[in-house]
Amino acid sequence: MNYNLQVSIDPNSGFCFGVVYAIDMAEEILATNDYLYCLGDIVHNDEEVERLKSKGLRIISNEDLKKLKGEKVLIRAHGEAPETYKTALQNNITLIDASCPVVLKLQNRIKNSYDDQDKILIFGKHGHAEVIGLQGQTNGNAVVFQDIAELDNLELPSEITLYSQTTKSTDKFYQIKNELISRGYQLKANDTICRQVSNRDKELRDFVKNFDYIVFVSGKKSSNGKVLYEVCRQYNPNTYFISHLEELQQQLFSPNSKVGICGATSTPMWLMHEVKEKLMHF
Repeated sequence: MNYNLQVSIDPNSGFCFGVVYAIDMAEEILATNDYLYCLGDIVHNDEEVERLKSKGLRIISNEDLKKLKGEKVLIRAHGEAPETYKTALQNNITLIDASCPVVLKLQNRIKNSYDDQDKILIFGKHGHAEVIGLQGQTNGNAVVFQDIAELDNLELPSEITLYSQTTKSTDKFYQIKNELISRGYQLKANDTICRQVSNRDKELRDFVKNFDYIVFVSGKKSSNGKVLYEVCRQYNPNTYFISHLEELQQQLFSPNSKVGICGATSTPMWLMHEVKEKLMHF
């Protein structure tokens, strides 16, 4: 039976400029070198990481970096803590810095705040690469929290400075800001969410309303993917989250339906095209 699905890809989905920049840089180097080391997954998308590994990208950890000598290492869009740059200098490693300019600017602001002796809170995901880099600007002294409940039992000073990981939900950031003010803190709140990410949130709301079903394509590790998937689900309850083609099942859809495909800022456009191709053959 032919399901005859009408399938459209969201033109605003796909890599943000920070990811495009890092991947372009990696591909350019791999065009003339057999391999290139990259500190952590270049993007939180397994399919794209595998594609680049097949071209010679070698993913290493910060522990591995300490054992390398005289090599080239790419810093991905998420950025790194000052410690990484020190290690590279000691080990004669050439760093190819593809840190996203939005992240670098935020690192700078946090470092200046820390130098001014502000008490810093960072709304972000524990253990996330970007957050580790941000906390590194404060010698690990900033308080990182994913949810405001984590702050309930902490002794915080009366004056605090709030920052956010660049890919967090804008709505949630402002809820946290208002809650902290209502608890009586003197708060300097810095909305440091990337506009390319927060605008996508608004664009998705409009896109998903036009379809019977939405297929949201994202890596499981993507913070931004989690945020945008929730936006899709809120405005279209028939939203399915997939990371791999194999997760697409024909029985999830009704014949003659309209299906929209969208993704995170770490989702490659080629993967969304493969999803469309598979849906067209149902």
